[in-house]
Formats: sequence, structure tokens, C-alpha cells
Amino acid sequence: MFFTIAGLRAFHQWTHESLDVVFEQAAKFPEDLFVRELPGFGFATVRDQFVHILEVEEGWIRNLQRLTSPMWMAADYPTVSTLKDAKLRVIAGTVKYLESLSEADLNRSLKDRPPEWSGPLRSPAFILHHVLTHSFHHKGQLVSMFRMLGVPAQDSDLQR
Repeated sequence: MFFTIAGLRAFHQWTHESLDVVFEQAAKFPEDLFVRELPGFGFATVRDQFVHILEVEEGWIRNLQRLTSPMWMAADYPTVSTLKDAKLRVIAGTVKYLESLSEADLNRSLKDRPPEWSGPLRSPAFILHHVLTHSFHHKGQLVSMFRMLGVPAQDSDLQR
């Protein structure tokens, strides 16, 4: 077995702890900075980046369970504090899903295609790893956005 449930739970926790550093810094922004559009990003505001990170984690994990995902509307989250409950819900959903699997199931490639699936059939472990590295990709974009907004970003690496 390449991945373990304990290892992925730890990686998931560390990822969200790193995101928390960025969340906490953004919570101190004036409201206009949180929603100021910056050209050149697929998700053009700090808010939209945060919403995307959470929406993707929830979507992939629910898709693995063949559950529908709620529609996320960035406008429903005008501040960081409005995202906190959603973030906790997403974390809890991922942990609950992980704990429902055996390690064999975690590492076994899916046999059939979940609805709305993109890409080849992979194992749940691979998908969760993808989701967590995706979060770091967008956390890097957030750090760039902070700098463009004139706010030096705090260290949010795993090893800090």
C-alpha cells in the first residue's frame, strides 16, 4: 500500500493548517481587498480562490462517494469569516470519507466511473493527494495575489 489513511489524514490536516495561515491573514484585509479583481488569475479575487479550493475538495470527495455537491456561489461568501463554517464542513466531510475506507480500498483504483468524472480511473488515495496538491497550487496564487495587493504574505509552507 502506497498511501495510508493515517498518512493522508495527516497531510490533509497539514494542508488545512497551512491554508489557515493564509485565511487568518486575509481575514485582516479591508473588505474591498478580499474581493478586488486581479487580472491574470483564473479565479480573479482572493475570495474566489478560497471558494474554489473548498469547492474542489468537497466536489471530488463527494463525487468519489457518488453524492451530488452543492453549488458554490462566491457571492455567498463576502468575508473570510463567512467561509469558516464551510471550511469546517468540507474538512469534516473529507475526514469522514477517509475513515469509511479500508486501506485496500483507499489504494485500489476505482472500477467504474463516478458521475461527472474527469480523467482516468484512479484510487481514492490518488484523488485525495491530487486535491491536496491542488490546494497548494491555489495557495501559491493567493500568496501572489497578496503581494500584488500590497500585503506581504506570511510563511504558510508545511515546514515553517
